[in-house]
Amino acid sequence: MTPSGIVFFDDADRNGLLPLTYTRPMSEIRIGILTIREKWCKRLELDSYAYDTNPILGRLFKNASFESNLYIKGNVLPTQELVEQIKGLSLGQHLYQGGKLIAAYLSKVQALNFSSDKQQADNSEIINAVKIIRHPEQIFLYNEDELLQDFDLVTQGRESASIDSSNRIKGAERIFVEEGAVIEHSILNAEDGPIYIGKDAKILDGCMLRNGIALGDKTVLKMGAKIYGPTTIGPGCKVGGEVKNAVIFGNSNKSHDGYLGNAVVGEWCNLGANTNASNMKNDYSEVKLWDFTSETFRKTGTQFCGLIMGDHCKTGINTMFNTGTVVGVSCNVFGAGFQKNFIPSFSWGGPKDYKSYKLEKAIEVATLVWARRQKEFTSEDRALFETIYHDASKYRK
Repeated sequence: MTPSGIVFFDDADRNGLLPLTYTRPMSEIRIGILTIREKWCKRLELDSYAYDTNPILGRLFKNASFESNLYIKGNVLPTQELVEQIKGLSLGQHLYQGGKLIAAYLSKVQALNFSSDKQQADNSEIINAVKIIRHPEQIFLYNEDELLQDFDLVTQGRESASIDSSNRIKGAERIFVEEGAVIEHSILNAEDGPIYIGKDAKILDGCMLRNGIALGDKTVLKMGAKIYGPTTIGPGCKVGGEVKNAVIFGNSNKSHDGYLGNAVVGEWCNLGANTNASNMKNDYSEVKLWDFTSETFRKTGTQFCGLIMGDHCKTGINTMFNTGTVVGVSCNVFGAGFQKNFIPSFSWGGPKDYKSYKLEKAIEVATLVWARRQKEFTSEDRALFETIYHDASKYRK
């Protein structure tokens, strides 16, 4: 029996991925070329999907079930071994790793009693090798492997569109360009990693792309941009300056000069001219990041970690971020000097004085931003903003 659809479920891991999961289920995280949801749907060849997430997000991301449901933990990255084991599940069977539920194949009736905390049962299967994203920095740390797998998944059996002869190309066999993309007078080097250019994307004159890069549909690289892999820039972005090993989910702008490295930026953000984010400490020591689960700074195990930024954030010109800075949702950050390493959601100001961003003003700005992209800010979006605003109030004191 083939499942009718996939249900991507959130569990306690969602808290470790804040602020990115304030505004999306875990499965909507982009890594490589695709979101986690898109990877699973492609590999399992299933177009029908829904979410099992918290009630507020459930208003925006379809909370539903099907006649037969393949439940998949939203922050698990697919591998061929895992895909095959999930395909082999019988109805009513669960798959665990380290005592944690990874997947389940359930009828509509069985789905009524679904719980992500369900204990291991006698009819369960166990798998050892599972790659799970539990912390924001893992998104850029795992991005190279995911980009390689997604490139093969997306391009298999397909032919790339042509590339204008005004460009300089190395490793042409590992460059794939979708129809409608425009690339002129730039340098693309894919010798050590593939380059994927989405539909209707534009790479303007003088850009340099090197090794392991994905550009989403309708994304624009501004003139002279320097993009080092492994980097993912999702759909609808405008990016300039220097970027290295970063993931931008989509619909965000970093249009001007400035450095962004070993970083994750959500959607609907705008980084002002010459915004710079340090990705390494002067003493070469391990970077710590604010952790929403422990409510303290957590060791990341890496020397290189820059900016983690939630959705709807804006920065003024010449904004400077310290190594390992976490910025919440809907922050307006500006002012001279280095910003604090943790800026709570709905903060307004800079190093000398952070205030609460007025909720109505934040909603007004988001509404205007979305209107420019023909997207409506609904009552459900307002409810989500209100929830995040109140949840983050304890951090803004």
